[in-house]
Amino acid sequence: MQEETEQQPQEEATPAAEAAPAGPTPEARIAELEAALAAAKDDHLRALAEVENTRRRGEKQAQDARAYAIDRFAGDLLPVADTLARALETLTPEARGALDDATRNLLDGVAMTERALIDAMSRHNLRRVGAKGDKFDPNLHQAVAQIPSDQPAGAIAEVMQPGYVLGERTLRAAMVAVSLGQSATAPPAAEGGVDIKV
Repeated sequence: MQEETEQQPQEEATPAAEAAPAGPTPEARIAELEAALAAAKDDHLRALAEVENTRRRGEKQAQDARAYAIDRFAGDLLPVADTLARALETLTPEARGALDDATRNLLDGVAMTERALIDAMSRHNLRRVGAKGDKFDPNLHQAVAQIPSDQPAGAIAEVMQPGYVLGERTLRAAMVAVSLGQSATAPPAAEGGVDIKV
């Protein structure tokens, strides 16, 4: 009889346990897992995008490093190129004709040295900018004056110092005078500098 009485409370406890909630419903669990999966997919896509952006930045930095590795060295060579050009400009064609053979050979050697330096620079993507007659470009030229000249208005009339561009980067802007045109007269300079409107 004791066994029967002991079994009865167990039977009564069983329906009470079934009435208590056993956890989330299958639909709620599916929704929870789908939200977790969507979050994981989003995190995965963000991580892939970050890896791709890092790869692109690395490639760009490596490309820039290759293209502009010589910028300091090239900047140090610019005064050498300027000095050679000035040395060649000091003699007029008439004075060159009056030189003796030894001096003419020396002058030819200086000219060949300048050409070799400019050729070496151009092989490494360093080029000279700022030729007379070129259109004024504020990214490449530094205007120091406006003067009347035989060049069209807005063109470079005189070059005081050539500029140099390494790849797409301006290493040194050319110092130039900008033409006002043939019949124009120079306007008064603005206080503190020249007002260039080209």
